[in-house]
Amino acid sequence: MTYEEIFKGLKKKDFAPIYFLMGEESFFIDKITDYIIDHALPEHERDFNQTILYGKDTDIGTIVTTARRFPMMAEKQVVVVREAQNIKNIDQLSSYVKNPLQSTILVINYKYKSLDKRKAFTKDVAQNGILFESKKIYENQIPDWIKKYASNLKYKVDNKAAFLLAEFLGNDLGKITNAIEKLTINITNSDTITPADIEKNIGISKDYNNFELQNALGKKDILKANQIINYFSTNEKNHPLVVTIALLHSYFSKVLKYYFLKNKTNEKVVASSLRINPYFVKDYKLASRNYNPKKLVSIIEMLREYDLRSKGFGDAGTKQGDLLKELIFKILH
Repeated sequence: MTYEEIFKGLKKKDFAPIYFLMGEESFFIDKITDYIIDHALPEHERDFNQTILYGKDTDIGTIVTTARRFPMMAEKQVVVVREAQNIKNIDQLSSYVKNPLQSTILVINYKYKSLDKRKAFTKDVAQNGILFESKKIYENQIPDWIKKYASNLKYKVDNKAAFLLAEFLGNDLGKITNAIEKLTINITNSDTITPADIEKNIGISKDYNNFELQNALGKKDILKANQIINYFSTNEKNHPLVVTIALLHSYFSKVLKYYFLKNKTNEKVVASSLRINPYFVKDYKLASRNYNPKKLVSIIEMLREYDLRSKGFGDAGTKQGDLLKELIFKILH
């Protein structure tokens, strides 16, 4: 079952007796759990009918005993087990899972790992409750995730704006959702979030950022590239060299990969192969005209060298801004 499907049921107050929430991405696990804690019971029923246990401080026997209690003067009780990944032999819950109490909503947070789906215990959870695997959202998927999340709030995010947020906030979904919600509160004259909105409300420059540097290098726009790196040099704290190098390494590696794709005519195939939004395929196509494979390999080697130098290996203490200027000069010439 998907995150969206689970929330659809929760909002209808169609609660399952078991929610086993597992996987690498804690954001979705926390969101589902917090919603159940805040909405499954009226506030006046929570003192006697809501219990939160922690994996390090509890055991299977305690969980089963708590889950098998009947609610006090209420229809339901909620039992949340946080950090359940710390409980050894979690599959010993099998006896309860096979026959859960319908008046209990048992929520198990099993973060950063997943059950073996071939085992009987996992199948029993899926059969008698809700089994949800919260998969990690990788950085190349973040811009599309941003658009989807904003869409649920009845807002659109243009491609560049989504990329800017992804670049600035990485794959921290908590920070991303907070930023989007802040934007939706502050934007009152439109239903579309633009780079200008992000610059005004979040503080990310729409003109001087790694996305624009990447584009300037792809186009071999020397003037624009130099304007950006000069800006970065005077704002090193907000534009760490190690981040810029990592993003450029990813970018030029994808340009090199583009060279050797057999099917370059289908933008969806190219986007899938490079793990980028189809909107940006044209930029990689242009960059491939400006840099041949030999130059691209050289650039990737340079980026590795400057990454080490930026971390103090083989460098006597050159300023980060000066290292960046050296690097960009070599890339463009």
